[in-house]
Amino acid sequence: MANRTDVDPLALEQQVCFALAVTNRAVLSIYRPLLEPLGLTHPQYLVMLALWDRRKAGEPPMSVKQIAAALQFDSATLSPMLKRLEALGLVTRTRNAADERSTHIELTDAGVQLRRRALEIPPAVVAKLGVDLDELDDLRRVLTRVNAAARAAGALESEGA
Repeated sequence: MANRTDVDPLALEQQVCFALAVTNRAVLSIYRPLLEPLGLTHPQYLVMLALWDRRKAGEPPMSVKQIAAALQFDSATLSPMLKRLEALGLVTRTRNAADERSTHIELTDAGVQLRRRALEIPPAVVAKLGVDLDELDDLRRVLTRVNAAARAAGALESEGA
């Protein structure tokens, strides 16, 4: 077994950023054909997940700002996506009467119904990955900690998220 001092810190295979980038592309390529029959891209799927969570919890509709914060997107990225989801008939966008700068996003009946079909996505992804659920849960926990640490170190601040 190699000593940590024997490892080249600039070796490509040692880079967390490289492993994350490759894994991101690979996992998204698994999602793509699964989401296609739902008419969703992966970022749109994430928006729908946030909205479904909110509705399931019995909470009021989310504002664009709340969705952006939950998904760590900037509003400029999110706005065209929400317009597309509205065009698909999955959400409605309504200006807040008390604050014209704020827009509320609410699921339509079609958006609510789509959740039933989306329930097939997570088990299909797990099956395609062939990775144990406990391992995936451990990975999610580690990635969540890394994300929190990166944000604490100032990541994404310049993007407005």
